[in-house]
Amino acid sequence: MSTIVAGYVSTPEAEAALEWAIDHAAQSGARLVVVATTGAAAEVGVSEEQEIDALRGRLDGAGIANEVFHFHGPAAGAADSILDHSRRVDADLVVIGQRRRSPVGKLVLGSTSQRVLIEADCPVVAVKPR
Repeated sequence: MSTIVAGYVSTPEAEAALEWAIDHAAQSGARLVVVATTGAAAEVGVSEEQEIDALRGRLDGAGIANEVFHFHGPAAGAADSILDHSRRVDADLVVIGQRRRSPVGKLVLGSTSQRVLIEADCPVVAVKPR
Protein backbone atom coordinates (compact mmCIF):
# COMPACT_ATOMS: atom_id res chain seq x y z
CA MET A 1 0.00 0.00 0.00
CA SER A 2 1.38 3.39 -0.92
CA THR A 3 1.45 6.25 1.56
CA ILE A 4 0.60 9.91 1.05
CA VAL A 5 1.62 12.56 3.56
CA ALA A 6 -0.33 15.82 3.66
CA GLY A 7 0.44 18.95 5.63
CA TYR A 8 -2.63 20.59 7.12
CA VAL A 9 -3.55 23.80 8.90
CA SER A 10 -6.91 25.60 8.82
CA THR A 11 -6.33 27.67 5.66
CA PRO A 12 -7.99 27.61 2.23
CA GLU A 13 -4.70 26.40 0.71
CA ALA A 14 -4.31 23.49 3.11
CA GLU A 15 -7.99 22.67 2.81
CA ALA A 16 -7.60 22.35 -0.98
CA ALA A 17 -4.52 20.16 -0.50
CA LEU A 18 -6.33 17.91 1.99
CA GLU A 19 -9.30 17.48 -0.36
CA TRP A 20 -6.91 16.55 -3.19
CA ALA A 21 -5.06 14.09 -0.93
CA ILE A 22 -8.30 12.48 0.29
CA ASP A 23 -9.56 12.06 -3.28
CA HIS A 24 -6.22 10.65 -4.48
CA ALA A 25 -5.98 8.25 -1.52
CA ALA A 26 -9.54 7.04 -2.12
CA GLN A 27 -8.90 6.46 -5.82
CA SER A 28 -5.51 4.78 -5.38
CA GLY A 29 -6.13 2.86 -2.16
CA ALA A 30 -3.26 4.69 -0.46
CA ARG A 31 -2.95 5.38 3.24
CA LEU A 32 -3.13 9.08 4.11
CA VAL A 33 -0.91 10.47 6.87
CA VAL A 34 -1.83 14.03 7.87
CA VAL A 35 0.57 16.28 9.76
CA ALA A 36 -1.80 18.81 11.30
CA THR A 37 -0.86 22.15 12.78
CA THR A 38 -3.66 23.66 14.84
CA GLY A 39 -4.32 27.03 16.32
CA ALA A 40 -6.64 28.80 13.91
CA ALA A 41 -9.61 26.95 15.38
CA ALA A 42 -9.19 28.79 18.68
CA GLU A 43 -10.27 31.96 16.89
CA VAL A 44 -13.72 30.43 16.34
CA GLY A 45 -14.00 28.83 19.78
CA VAL A 46 -12.88 25.29 18.93
CA SER A 47 -10.17 23.57 20.94
CA GLU A 48 -7.15 21.92 19.30
CA GLU A 49 -8.46 18.52 20.41
CA GLN A 50 -11.85 19.20 18.79
CA GLU A 51 -10.14 20.30 15.59
CA ILE A 52 -8.00 17.12 15.47
CA ASP A 53 -11.01 14.92 16.32
CA ALA A 54 -13.01 16.54 13.49
CA LEU A 55 -10.12 15.93 11.09
CA ARG A 56 -9.88 12.25 12.13
CA GLY A 57 -13.65 11.87 11.72
CA ARG A 58 -13.48 13.42 8.26
CA LEU A 59 -10.76 10.99 7.16
CA ASP A 60 -12.54 7.99 8.68
CA GLY A 61 -15.73 9.10 6.93
CA ALA A 62 -13.88 9.10 3.61
CA GLY A 63 -13.21 5.39 4.11
CA ILE A 64 -9.44 5.62 3.72
CA ALA A 65 -6.65 4.23 5.90
CA ASN A 66 -5.26 7.19 7.80
CA GLU A 67 -3.17 8.55 10.63
CA VAL A 68 -3.16 12.09 12.02
CA PHE A 69 -0.14 13.57 13.74
CA HIS A 70 -0.69 16.76 15.69
CA PHE A 71 2.24 19.14 15.28
CA HIS A 72 2.79 21.42 18.28
CA GLY A 73 5.28 24.17 17.73
CA PRO A 74 6.10 27.30 15.82
CA ALA A 75 5.00 27.56 12.21
CA ALA A 76 8.65 27.55 11.16
CA GLY A 77 8.89 23.94 12.38
CA ALA A 78 5.99 22.68 10.28
CA ALA A 79 8.22 21.94 7.29
CA ASP A 80 10.54 19.85 9.47
CA SER A 81 7.57 17.93 10.84
CA ILE A 82 6.15 17.20 7.37
CA LEU A 83 9.56 16.16 6.05
CA ASP A 84 10.33 14.00 9.10
CA HIS A 85 6.98 12.21 8.90
CA SER A 86 7.30 11.66 5.15
CA ARG A 87 10.67 9.98 5.73
CA ARG A 88 9.47 7.99 8.73
CA VAL A 89 6.54 6.46 6.84
CA ASP A 90 8.51 6.15 3.58
CA ALA A 91 5.95 8.32 1.76
CA ASP A 92 5.37 7.88 -1.94
CA LEU A 93 3.93 11.38 -2.24
CA VAL A 94 3.64 14.59 -0.19
CA VAL A 95 0.73 16.97 -0.70
CA ILE A 96 0.88 20.58 0.47
CA GLY A 97 -1.15 23.73 0.02
CA GLN A 98 0.44 26.57 -1.90
CA ARG A 99 -0.35 30.23 -1.58
CA ARG A 100 0.84 32.99 -3.81
CA ARG A 101 3.75 34.94 -2.38
CA SER A 102 6.22 37.31 -3.92
CA PRO A 103 9.88 36.26 -4.12
CA VAL A 104 10.69 38.95 -1.54
CA GLY A 105 7.95 37.62 0.76
CA LYS A 106 9.44 34.14 0.57
CA LEU A 107 12.93 35.47 1.26
CA VAL A 108 11.88 37.56 4.25
CA LEU A 109 9.29 35.24 5.80
CA GLY A 110 10.40 31.81 4.62
CA SER A 111 7.97 29.25 3.28
CA THR A 112 6.92 25.86 4.60
CA SER A 113 5.79 24.73 1.17
CA GLN A 114 9.00 25.94 -0.46
CA ARG A 115 11.13 23.93 1.98
CA VAL A 116 9.02 20.81 1.49
CA LEU A 117 9.20 21.16 -2.30
CA ILE A 118 12.98 21.46 -2.20
CA GLU A 119 13.86 18.97 0.53
CA ALA A 120 11.35 16.11 0.20
CA ASP A 121 12.71 12.70 -0.75
CA CYS A 122 9.65 11.87 -2.87
CA PRO A 123 7.40 13.68 -5.36
CA VAL A 124 5.44 16.65 -3.99
CA VAL A 125 2.09 17.96 -5.21
CA ALA A 126 1.40 21.62 -4.44
CA VAL A 127 -2.30 22.47 -4.56
CA LYS A 128 -3.74 25.96 -4.86
CA PRO A 129 -7.31 26.73 -3.79
CA ARG A 130 -9.79 27.36 -6.56
